[in-house]
Amino acid sequence: MGSPIECTNLRKTYDGKVEAVRGVSLRIEAGECFGLLGPNGAGKTTTIEILEGLLAPTSGDVRIFGHTWADHPRQLREWIGISLQETRLSEKLNVRETIELFASFYSEPRPAADVLRELELTEKSDSWVGKLSGGQKQRLAVATALVGNPRILFLDEPTTGLDPQSRRQLWDIVRAFQQKGGTVLLTTHYMDEAERLCDRLAIVDHGQIIAEGTPPDLIDRLGGHHVVEFEVSGNSNGQGTDAWRALPSVESVRNENGTICLNVREPHLTIPALLEVVNHQGQQLEHLSTRQASLEDVFVNLTGRHLRED
Repeated sequence: MGSPIECTNLRKTYDGKVEAVRGVSLRIEAGECFGLLGPNGAGKTTTIEILEGLLAPTSGDVRIFGHTWADHPRQLREWIGISLQETRLSEKLNVRETIELFASFYSEPRPAADVLRELELTEKSDSWVGKLSGGQKQRLAVATALVGNPRILFLDEPTTGLDPQSRRQLWDIVRAFQQKGGTVLLTTHYMDEAERLCDRLAIVDHGQIIAEGTPPDLIDRLGGHHVVEFEVSGNSNGQGTDAWRALPSVESVRNENGTICLNVREPHLTIPALLEVVNHQGQQLEHLSTRQASLEDVFVNLTGRHLRED
């Protein structure tokens, strides 16, 4: 049996001119949590819907465990669970009835009671769907994806709009599924979510993969594991860039509306030299902070803009 998910040169064009997906190729191995990371409109949802069999690609090949959607549609649907970006469930059913309804769609579903307990929804079994909180509704949506006993779990922006506690609860659910041998493909535009959950990820922009790897590997490609951010009085865009680039241990420099961001390997070497240059130029340091480099820095370095700007 082949890899859980494999696609080659996927393309999706609407109206013969709008290219939503432009040559995406992926191979996701068993037991992985793989993330598609990118801004709204990058092509993440279109890509995942093609992989789920909900959309036909304009061109390219998709295989789930070595099988195509054209050849084995019924079997593939038994193997996957899907939680869409927006799941609209009947508000005239209670939580238990909703799970039992979805369980009836599969040949070998999990017991509804087990799924309710795993998703911490047992106490809400008799509650109407319309009375649930946002976090509870999202857990119920994931429960409908898990009740079919899938091998692959597709999650499209699973935590958008949730409070921090609800987000962490969903992260725990994803990890538990993965620990049992399940494969997860999720889309997100939350950098911290991708760093915490994903074994590997692909950064998608304008329908193309612009970087792929593990979160630490992608951050390492920046050339620096730390970011030093500072502002100086009288600084303007572009001023002083050469001076900052010449500082010890600096790998790259960017100017964000007057805030200078340095990617550095050894901040204890960079910061004293930075203070000396500021003093030598007769300027005043207005702000200085250091932090670990993140996937947000990777995205900005690759695209020149922040992930959430779109």
